Amino acid sequence: MQMNPLGRTGLPVSSFAFGTMALLTSNTEAEAIRLVHRALDAGINLVDTADIYDNGAVEEVLGKALKGRRDEVVLATKVGLPMGGDAAKSGGGRAWITEAVEGSLRRLGVDHIDLYQMHRPDPKVPLEESLRAFEDLIAAGKVRHIGSSTFPAEMLVRAQWAAEREKVTGFVSEQAPYSILVRGIEADVLPTCRRYGLGLLCWSPLNGGWLTGKYRRDAAAPEGSRAASGNPFVRADDAAKLEVVEQLAPLAAEAGLSLTQMSLAWTQAHPDVTSTLIGPRTEAQLDALLDAVGVTLDPDLLDRIDAVVAPGRNVDPRNAGWVPEGLALSARRR
Repeated sequence: MQMNPLGRTGLPVSSFAFGTMALLTSNTEAEAIRLVHRALDAGINLVDTADIYDNGAVEEVLGKALKGRRDEVVLATKVGLPMGGDAAKSGGGRAWITEAVEGSLRRLGVDHIDLYQMHRPDPKVPLEESLRAFEDLIAAGKVRHIGSSTFPAEMLVRAQWAAEREKVTGFVSEQAPYSILVRGIEADVLPTCRRYGLGLLCWSPLNGGWLTGKYRRDAAAPEGSRAASGNPFVRADDAAKLEVVEQLAPLAAEAGLSLTQMSLAWTQAHPDVTSTLIGPRTEAQLDALLDAVGVTLDPDLLDRIDAVVAPGRNVDPRNAGWVPEGLALSARRR
């Protein structure tokens, strides 16, 4: 497993990271723990979670899985989205960040978090307030580094400027949606990360299963898939994505790769990507995803993929993960 420095920190993280959002979707606690251990044994050292995943239950199981193995892991979690759907337990305000970190530390059973990430921008709270709260956690030894998740480029710039003004550490990474089907960050977020030395962790590199080839024209969504479960962002009848996948699958086959391998290797091919988050639900899925380790795509194949989905294009704009502040319902004339 290749190791890459996390932005300007120099902290080495594996080129593939273990994402835990689906850790308890179909696993018992014992199965989840085995899955985490298998990922660590395969060379993954970056483990990413969030306080809201199963309302804290994922952090709790992860804490049990890491007992005796904490020193092997760069542990990342997030704060900001509503815990239990409670708006009072959310956001980037000092009071909630200070309270939320204690909950994450307790559930994870650790004395510090290596990378504490703001799960989404909070336009209601000045970035300066959030950054000062994070800085206090760093000073107290509860957090080593801080990062953002799904921040647009302009907010990344504002965060860097705010950190300079406040003379605080600032974000060292951004976690963004990135896949062959979701390339919007290439236009602005990726260049911004490069400019400020931010590591880039990409989430949903298979776009909710679309880039495994599991969804096919005139076929029902496989049982247990996100589309079959009613996820509004993963529709098995999405005509635009079906058309793209039908063009990508032969390219992968020609290269002697599965669509999954090609899609994961594609994210790794971008020089600004630090680590690609994979989120297997089973050990078999983990093994299939790890088949992409070490796969490189030649320039001709990368060009042919670009011809299918142009650089900077999001096939479905909803997959950008963030509604610009000016387009929020509260900001419209009506």
